[in-house]
Amino acid sequence: MTKALNEKVALITGGSSGIGLAAALPALYAWTVRSMLRRNLRRLRAGDVRPLFVTYAEDVRFILPGRHSWAGDFLGRDEVERWLRRFVRIGIQLEPHEILITGPPWNTTVCLRFTDQLTASDGEVVYGNRGTIFGKVVWGKITYYEVNEDTQKVAELDEYLALHEPAGP
Repeated sequence: MTKALNEKVALITGGSSGIGLAAALPALYAWTVRSMLRRNLRRLRAGDVRPLFVTYAEDVRFILPGRHSWAGDFLGRDEVERWLRRFVRIGIQLEPHEILITGPPWNTTVCLRFTDQLTASDGEVVYGNRGTIFGKVVWGKITYYEVNEDTQKVAELDEYLALHEPAGP
């Protein structure tokens, strides 16, 4: 091999140290996905669904178990968008605390630990919950996610919203 080729191989493989670019790529990819999710969720808290929505695959599947108005098995961007727009219209704020990423770009697994809450106009916190989101991402598109949180608290939110939900689509 030529000296230039040897240097390229050493960069990728890490040469004698064994730590090279190839070893760093999974961590770099995980950091990128984590950063993208944090940015998109920050925009969602500000009322902008678009950055998150454009990452959904056309056939995205979203599951939220329970017996309340938020529950369902939603298939496709249109169904998920209606759910997400209600979430924003109501004013629920989701705050991610940990985001774990594993797997290659064609089969990425995401697990997110979060808290969410709704604060009334007088400053009273009328809903608070915590949970996890398990998801799958394929080539940068969210194909599946399932939210698991205390469904009794969500049902209690429905009772509050029966009297206070803002009008909208």
